[in-house]
Formats: sequence, C-alpha cells, structure tokens
Amino acid sequence: MTREHLDGELAEYSDGLPVVQAFALFDAFAPVALEEMTGRWRGSGLPTGSPLDGLLEAYGWYGKEFLDAETVHPLLFATRSGPRPVDPALVPVDVLRDRPGLAHARAARLAFRAVRPLLTTTRPRARLRTVEHRGVQTAAMVYDALPIIDVFRRVSSRTVLGLMDLRGLPDPFFFVLHRD
Repeated sequence: MTREHLDGELAEYSDGLPVVQAFALFDAFAPVALEEMTGRWRGSGLPTGSPLDGLLEAYGWYGKEFLDAETVHPLLFATRSGPRPVDPALVPVDVLRDRPGLAHARAARLAFRAVRPLLTTTRPRARLRTVEHRGVQTAAMVYDALPIIDVFRRVSSRTVLGLMDLRGLPDPFFFVLHRD
C-alpha cells in the first residue's frame, strides 16, 4: 500500500496490522452515505494477514467506479488506455479463496494479464445499498453474481476503508479506496 492512498491515521498501517486491530479501526470510522461513493476510486489492500493480501495489486487492480446506486463497476484494472472494468463473474473466486497460493503464482498473473481484455465489460456488475454491518447502517457494494459484499466506512471526504465480506473466507479482506 502506498502512503498516497492513505489519510492521516491510516498512514501508520501501510505495513499492515492484525485483523482484530483492523476491525477496531473500521468500527471507529463513520458510516458512509450512498451518494458519497459516487465517482472513481483508486484502491489498495490493507494487509492483515489475509490470504488475499497483495493479490489485487499483483493483478493490476486499479479500484472501483460508482456512477450511481444501480451502476457500479466493482473491479477496475489498469490498462495503457486507462482503467477498464472487468466482469467479476469471470474471476475464479473459489481459487482466490481456497487456493491463494495458486492465485499468487506468477503463471496465474501472466495468464490473467493475457486474457484480461476478454474479461472487460461495459455493463455494471454491482449495486450500492445501505446495509447494517457490525451494528451500523452504512454504504455497501453488493456484487451481482458473486457471494461478496464490500462494506464502507468514511476515513475522510476522499478516503474510505472497505471490508470485503466473501462467503467462506474466515476473515474479511480490508482495503482502502481513495477518490480520484
């Protein structure tokens, strides 16, 4: 994680923190209203010991884009012509969750880079909703075709802390979004 994607208090965690501390940090931040999420956001993982730590960055993840509550591009990847949305339904989530070592392999990253142009989409693949999570009503992104909900808390007007709740993953994956 680079410090440019962090605000104030989060900068000290660029090298990571235990998941229990990440939960406490998440709980300390304010909820996010749906309209606050509108726009393009640059993402980076917040290392907590998750098997997914560093994975998105290794694959060229750029971030997310929220046009409105019904029009969300949950996975943007960096390309020479700018960030492009990828259809998350085509990403092998079972491999990411159950065989992270394989997902971290150089061969898998190279294969993804080769097929990524075939995975792009112009159609939205998620929606924003207000959900109750850990006793707080806040904005969350619900994937259309995957058992994933990303829940958000406001760090500042330009930065949110996200928690990816993936069914079957023992602990969530934490990430930071910084408004473009």
